[in-house]
Amino acid sequence: MAVLVSQREIPRNGVTTSLKVHNGGALAEDRRIARSKKALRQALIELIEERGVDGFTVNDLCTYADLNRGTFYNHFHDKDEFLLSLEDEIIDDLEGFRVQLTRLSFADLVRYRLNSQPLPFLVDLFDYLREQGDFLHAVMGAGGDGRFSLRLRDAVCTNLIRSVLHERYRNNPTPFVDYYISFYASAYLGVITRWIENGMNESSETMARIAMRLFFIKPGESIEL
Repeated sequence: MAVLVSQREIPRNGVTTSLKVHNGGALAEDRRIARSKKALRQALIELIEERGVDGFTVNDLCTYADLNRGTFYNHFHDKDEFLLSLEDEIIDDLEGFRVQLTRLSFADLVRYRLNSQPLPFLVDLFDYLREQGDFLHAVMGAGGDGRFSLRLRDAVCTNLIRSVLHERYRNNPTPFVDYYISFYASAYLGVITRWIENGMNESSETMARIAMRLFFIKPGESIEL
């Protein structure tokens, strides 16, 4: 409504009119790009699941997405660059969780554990991973990109363990502390991978509780949630 009024107030302003048409065209183009990328993403997931990441070509990808190769090459050099762009988006999203981690302490874990409550940060994290579940299942599976699991481990699991360490160890780690962090980070990556492989049947709240329980469990203690 406001745009139409503005045009009537300046009926001879061709610049304004052409600008609005240009903006509308740019918006439509952005939507087309988004639809194309969504179709390519889904095609990539299906092909990785069926053939493995090395078992198909850009032509296969475009055929599955019902797009021509020119559309693909307008934005990506090859399928590896496209895959990397999708992986980068997830890592960038996880950066927001890293900021939350900087405010997390071991005392926070203990407090939520004593109150039998899942850590909100972990619930949000598993919610996000669930949203990306189809892509993660493909790329972290047997036929996926093994490098991405390591990036996920470093972006989330390593930072999680490091954040709850006592400041004395976090700021001046010894070789043993490095191994300690590596051990638990890999273990938590295993938890995430197992959850995704099994179809993410457990709720985000349950997975947050499992993650916290595993952090506190002691040798010989009953293996119960």
